[in-house]
Formats: sequence, C-alpha cells, structure tokens
Amino acid sequence: MSSDIDSSLETGREAIRRHDWRKAHDLFTAADLAGGLVPADLEMLADAAWWTGRLGACITARERAYTAYVQATSNPQAAMVAIQLARDHFAKGESSVGLAWLNRAERLLQHEPESIVHGYLTRNRGVVAFEGMHDYDTALALAQQALDIGTRFGDRDLMALGLHDRGRVLVAKGQVGEGMTLIDEATVAAVSGELGPLATGIIYCNTITACNGLADYRRAGEWSEAAKRWCERQAISGFPGMCRVYRAGIMRRRGNWPEAEQEARRACEELREFNQGYAAESLYELGEVRLLMGDLTTAEDAFKQAHALGREPQPGLALLRLAEGKVPAAAAMIARALTDGSPDRLHRAHLLPARVEIALVAGDVATARSASDELADIAKAYNTPGLEAAAAYARGVLQLAEGDTGSADRCLRRAWQLWQEIDCPYEAARARMLLAAAYRAQGDDEAAVLELQAAQATFERLGATLDVRRTADMLGAAAATGVKTMAPAPARTFMFTDIVKSSSLVEAIGDAAWLDLIRWHDQTLRSLFSRYSGEEIDHAGDGFFVAFKEAAAAIECAVAIQRTLAEHRRSQGFAPQVRIGLHTALAARVGPGYKGKGVHEAARIGALAEGEQILASQETAAAAPERFKTSTPRTVSLKGLTEPVQVVTIEWR
Repeated sequence: MSSDIDSSLETGREAIRRHDWRKAHDLFTAADLAGGLVPADLEMLADAAWWTGRLGACITARERAYTAYVQATSNPQAAMVAIQLARDHFAKGESSVGLAWLNRAERLLQHEPESIVHGYLTRNRGVVAFEGMHDYDTALALAQQALDIGTRFGDRDLMALGLHDRGRVLVAKGQVGEGMTLIDEATVAAVSGELGPLATGIIYCNTITACNGLADYRRAGEWSEAAKRWCERQAISGFPGMCRVYRAGIMRRRGNWPEAEQEARRACEELREFNQGYAAESLYELGEVRLLMGDLTTAEDAFKQAHALGREPQPGLALLRLAEGKVPAAAAMIARALTDGSPDRLHRAHLLPARVEIALVAGDVATARSASDELADIAKAYNTPGLEAAAAYARGVLQLAEGDTGSADRCLRRAWQLWQEIDCPYEAARARMLLAAAYRAQGDDEAAVLELQAAQATFERLGATLDVRRTADMLGAAAATGVKTMAPAPARTFMFTDIVKSSSLVEAIGDAAWLDLIRWHDQTLRSLFSRYSGEEIDHAGDGFFVAFKEAAAAIECAVAIQRTLAEHRRSQGFAPQVRIGLHTALAARVGPGYKGKGVHEAARIGALAEGEQILASQETAAAAPERFKTSTPRTVSLKGLTEPVQVVTIEWR
C-alpha cells in the first residue's frame, strides 16, 4: 500500500473519530478506488456513507465487509455487520431482507462465546418484536436481556438502548410513569454526550416518537429542538431528515402551517433514498397540512404517495373524503384502519376521533359512542393532556348530537382549555366552534356568536379556509335569525422592537461585523413575524414596527424572538439584546401604516423596556396564554402623553 493511501486512510479514520462524516466519506472513497480498504475500513466507509444519507453506498460497503469477515472466519465481526445490514434494509422497507440478515447473524453467533454482539442481536430482535409484531411481552424480555448483556460487558450504548427500549414497551403497555422514567434516564445519557452518535440519534428519535404517541406535544417539541441542535452539530444528513418529520408535525399542531409544509417537503427530499418509512411519514404530514388549508387535491396526492411508500394514510385520507362529502367512503376507510388487528392503543387513539366525527355525519350514533368510549378509556390509561383533550372533544361532539347540550358544553369547554394549554390553536378553535353550537342549542345566541367570532379569527390567522367558510355560514345563520353579530373590533396589537445599545455595539465590533449581525437579526425576526402572522409596518435602523390582529399571537411572537436570541446566544456565543414593547389599541389605517394615539403608546412602552425584556400594557398581557407568567402591574408615564398606563413584564424564560 502506498504511503499516500496510508496517509489518506489515517486522516479518514481521524475524521471518523471527530464525526466529520463528509470528509471521511471522501477520503475512504478515494482510498477504496485505489484498492486500499481492509474490512474494518469498509465498515468506516459504510458509516460515513450512512451518516451522509447515502444508504445504497452504505449497504454495498457493509456487504463487502461482511463477505471479507466470513472468508476470514471472523464470525463475531461478520455477525455485527449483518445486524447493521438488517437495520439498513428495515429502513428501506425491506423487512424480509432485514429478518434474513438477522437470521444470518444468529447462525454466525450460534457456537461463539457470549459477546457484546449477542447483545446487539438481542436488542434488534426486541425492536422487531415491539415495532413489527406488537408482541410487547417478548419485546420487554429481550430489552432486559440486551440491557443485562450491555451491563456485563460495560457497553454504555447497549445499556442505554436496552433501558430505552424497556421504557418504550412499558409506555405502550400503559405503564406510562415507569416507562417515561426509563426513557428519560436513557435520554439524559444521550444529551450528556455519554453515548456514540448512532445510539444518541436512535434514542432522540424514539423519545420524540413516544411523546407524539402519547400526544405529549409540548415535550415532543422540546426534544425535537434538542435533536435538531444535535444534528446540526454532527453535520449529518440522515437523522436531520428524521428530525424534520417530527418538527413538521409539531409545527402543524402549533399552527405554523407554512413552516410545517416546508419542513415536510425538505424531509421528504432528504429521506426518500435513505429511509422510506420516514419519507412516507413526511408525505403524510404534508397531506395533513394541505388538508387543513383546504387544498384537497395536493393533500390527496401526498396521502397517496405516503401510502405507496407503506404508510397507512389514515385518518387524513378519510377526513379528506368527509370534506368532499363522500361519507360512505370515509366511514369505510376509517373502519378498515381500526380493524387491522393492531393492539397498539396509542395508534388507535389517533384514529378514533375521526371515527367519531365520520360516524356522526353518517348518522351512526352507536359507532360514534363506541369509538368515544374507547378513546376515553385510552386517555384515562395514559393520562396526558393531549389524549384527554381529544377524548373530551369526542365526548362533547357525541353529546351534542344526542341533544345533551349541558354535558356537551362542559366537555367542549374542557377540550378547548386543554388544547389552549398545549399550544394546539386549530383544535382549540374547532372546540369553540362546536361550543357555539351547544350555546345556541341552549338559547344563548350571544355567547354562541362570541365563540364563533373567536374561532373564525383563529381560522383566518391559520389559513384554514374550509373552517373559515363553516364559521361564516354559522354566523350568517345567526344573523338571519335576528341575532346581532358584532363586527370584529378594529383593533391591532402593535409591537416595537429595538436593539439595545446598538451604537456601542457598532463601535466594538466594527462596521462589517455590524452589517452581518443586522442581516442575521432582520432575517431571524422577519421569519418569526411571518410565523405568527405579524404585518411589518416599518423598519428603521435596527428596530421593527409590526401589527398583529390578535394580542395572543403578538405575545407568542415576542416570546419566540427572545427565546430564539437566547438560544443563539447559548449555542453560538452571541446575539444582540433586543427590547420589545406591546400594546393593543384602535388605530386608523393610513396607506400601508397606522396612525393614532395607540401607535404612540406602543412605541413609548417599547422605549421603556430593557434588553431581553418584553414590556406590555396590562390589557394586552391579559391575552397571554396561561403558561406565560407576568410581573406585578406598575403604572408608568409615557413621554408626550398625559394619561399614565399600567404595564407588566412578560416572563419568557
């Protein structure tokens, strides 16, 4: 072997140790073309290919390494590569090939003394039992065996994976407290850097999956952000795509639909040749977003593509058929999805709300009641706010159909409150729309109109065109019966932002660095204004003037700005300190902007804020979601204005 190849290989191995996967892939590929790779180097080439999203090249390199180990009668090494090949083929959706590779590994290890390879084979058998066969008892026993082997051999990765798998199975069995404790313990090991990159990525992904299954969307969002940061630090292609799938789902539930669509499309591009299961999930997410936005054609195409890649397109496709008025087709689809024999109660919990809705439209109250009861049992067993909200909503819809408006009133209000708490604005607005129907049935038409107008405002902000039409029709019906429908108040919540001590900052870092900083600052804030439907009115120097239709959206945006800056400060070492002022008031629209006393009040409140602070008038802060705490109100005088104003600080950390 030439000295040049030797040098390239050593540099490539060092790149692997640093997790510089792209550089390692280039170096090992070049050395391979020159004929310089032994089986261990082929394994490194395969790893580099896997982490950079080249699954085909990864499999080819692993197959060559496997053959070389078999020829050398290195059975444990060959078995370990066979286990990795099994994982790769499962990722491609080729489960039969994956099982065949696991069987090869088992035969190779049959007469070998116990080693850590036996532990990884046991762990993968357990994953097949859990994810593929839903045989929870077998999966639990195999996870414990893998944990025991990992402990005996001191392999931290296998120990964490075994512990994590036990937690996942226990959660699926309904032992949520015990299961999540184990999951958290394993995930802490991943977060703290104790584990290798593959074990870390697997644990991140599975933790988020478990949280989503429990409808614990807030927790799923937190872990998704942590996983995204980890992926960015690793400079990898495979896991980022998977993280995007999770982020798309979280953004969809939080009402950030354009961003959710963008993440879903990017995930599909990154994963189509890498992991068909996740690519199918990204297509399904795209279908959900387009369905919510009323684009039935694009939604149907996405659902069908997801189905072609092996993802059951329910409940999305059934709800799409319901939106088209094809009720029998919708009922047949959701019924088939629920009779597939799967014992996974959490999976069923995500299908049952659609079953209730479709059955009631079809006039099948008995089926709706059965589905609602099953959902209530699951929610009670797993005890998470998301499942409780879904169960309360389904129960309220059923009670409304049965004429029990008093009970429906209570259930729908509970659903609305829970959806609000876990940041699901679309679901919360849907609950308010049906709450209006319950109020109207009880003769309280004015309360019904208030709920409809609140729901309509949310639907308009989100871009839920079908639901906007439904609420408009309901408001029209109320007006036709003589109920006075109030026009939305012509008020806006105004936001003023400003970088604190910008002059000193320019002097300290210089003009060139300042221009780069301002460019990043402006792009970051504008993306957040867009996410929360803020209208940029003016941009002068290093500050913005933005108008929002809803105070809650303005507050959410302000908090997102401060948290984004804080996270950049933590991860990158620096971000400018920004102060934010918020005030809701009437103001006259003049051309592209607003004029009036309210604008001046908002600007003066912003000027009183300090760096990293959100200062809001007390009336504006009253619209803040419950999770945001505020300081004790204080009275301040605003420059140039005679009347004092009460303001509070919104806590965002």
